[in-house]
Amino acid sequence: MVSNVMTAPAAPTARDASGQARLAHTIVVGNEKGGAGKSTVAMHLCVGLLRMGMTVGVMDLDVRQRSLARYIENRSRWIRNTGAPLPMPEVARIDASQARDLDAAEVEEAKHFEESLKRLSDRCNFIIIDAPGGDTFLSRIAHSAADSLITPLNDSFVDFDLLGDVDPQTLEVARPSFYAELVWECRKQKAQQTRKPIDWIVMRNRMSPLDARNKQRVGEALENLSRRIGFRIAPGFSERVIYRELFPMGLSLLDLTGSGVPFTMSHVAARQEIRDLMIVLKLPGLEGKEISF
Repeated sequence: MVSNVMTAPAAPTARDASGQARLAHTIVVGNEKGGAGKSTVAMHLCVGLLRMGMTVGVMDLDVRQRSLARYIENRSRWIRNTGAPLPMPEVARIDASQARDLDAAEVEEAKHFEESLKRLSDRCNFIIIDAPGGDTFLSRIAHSAADSLITPLNDSFVDFDLLGDVDPQTLEVARPSFYAELVWECRKQKAQQTRKPIDWIVMRNRMSPLDARNKQRVGEALENLSRRIGFRIAPGFSERVIYRELFPMGLSLLDLTGSGVPFTMSHVAARQEIRDLMIVLKLPGLEGKEISF
């Protein structure tokens, strides 16, 4: 079992299996619509990796809402108030530039982003970036830096429009949508600069046990689109109240032992959702490693 620590200590440069220095694997959680559960996914993935003994850095690029940053602040307060030995990530704060000139603002933001990414990469195995819910400069440079891109998508045709325009009768995809085009451009940019691909995973999030016919149709449309624009499909998180209830405490479903929060069968099922996501992601350095939560 992984031992927990109060805060993230200074870690040595991340190493691969052969002991050689390597850059951290960067995971971007992004889409261009709010309410899909990006911050919930980012936080539970962060704690899952920490519980598996990894060092994790976090960047919240949503400079207005800062849901992930607030989640971690709530977690720090919970630790101070209760003394709970919870693992913590290292956090890099990114602020929007105050420069009035657009070019100067982008230069400043890019410099701050690259410096923060380098600092976290030197100290962590994984970096998790919560991208803003819009097409911003920070969002684009974050997507271009991704090794793995996770796009949570509410399981409906309303959110499906984020990825592609689909014929409602045949479920054939007429054309990719604006966010898919953004990802395509970021993939090309990264390939040109680093010759490394971006592994794109779309999560069918907030799936309801009801309306099975609509779920099947969304699934068929996603399969069609995945073959056309190249992403993998992962099982997401169901619509469970517990995900929202844990936010004020800064807790994840992996922290409930000894927390005083009653544990139910819904929690057991939700934990399995997190395990399933970790397996589908196929993250480097975790091959053959037991999921100890």
